[in-house]
Amino acid sequence: MDIRVLSTFLEVAHVRHFGRAADNLYITQAAVSARIKQLENYFGTILFTRDRNNIKLTSSGERLIPYAEIMVTTLKQAKYELSLEGPKALQLTIGGTANIWDAYLQNCLSVVTNAFTGYGFNAEVLSRDQINRRLLDRTLDMAFAFDFLKADELEWKQIADLTLILVSTSPCSLDTALEQGYVYVDWGTAFASEHAQRHPQNIAPYLRTSTGRIALDFILEKGGSAYLPSSVVTPFLHSRKLIKVTDSEELSRPLYLGFRKNSSSIHAIHEVQKLIKQINPSSGYSLTQAGELELPQ
Repeated sequence: MDIRVLSTFLEVAHVRHFGRAADNLYITQAAVSARIKQLENYFGTILFTRDRNNIKLTSSGERLIPYAEIMVTTLKQAKYELSLEGPKALQLTIGGTANIWDAYLQNCLSVVTNAFTGYGFNAEVLSRDQINRRLLDRTLDMAFAFDFLKADELEWKQIADLTLILVSTSPCSLDTALEQGYVYVDWGTAFASEHAQRHPQNIAPYLRTSTGRIALDFILEKGGSAYLPSSVVTPFLHSRKLIKVTDSEELSRPLYLGFRKNSSSIHAIHEVQKLIKQINPSSGYSLTQAGELELPQ
């Protein structure tokens, strides 16, 4: 099976439009149609229903998505590893959610790549479901998560506590911070539960987002408040672009490192685990630089 056929299927499934998929893949729309037809002939089933420009996945198409993702990822990884020569004969694939990359892993990646020789690295932003699936199907060596699914084949180690601080762009009380321009960031199920216990009042956030970086950029531009990691906001607190809401309490989220118990890279994973415990995530280059920049008036 040609990996391009599966990649085309995934792109169409994502954008739900043959023309946009063709543009994104830099091929003709006729080529997209031909590849989808080839895949449908191979499996003997219809993958999409087409009603003018309205493209919908059939039940068969929905079921094919996770298998196609695994096959494409596996083939790409195999191609990459077979292309490695000389000093880069090994590779580590590291995954985490967008929030964890923003809050903790960006500087970690710099430290890890400096400490290892003989390795190439892949760094990927993944959803929680993708993390667990790819650890199990061996296309991911290690992953970082707040919430994780237990599996006999996997081991999860707590490596840090992420401190979340309620910050604002101007001095205000806790009640004011939550009522005016509050941005709710989804830091996982445990955070949602503790947030509800600490703030039982019916809060209607100005904005909800799954990514801390979106919340940070939004309140710096528009004004407002949000629970954000100390590792992210420290440079902005120093420059007084953000202020800690004085009568608020910090929230803590445990951060876990997950990997397969029988991983062939287990020694490297344990070394990464040791390194991560020693880093200061608030010293990331982009965060430090951003905290020093003057905001537009």
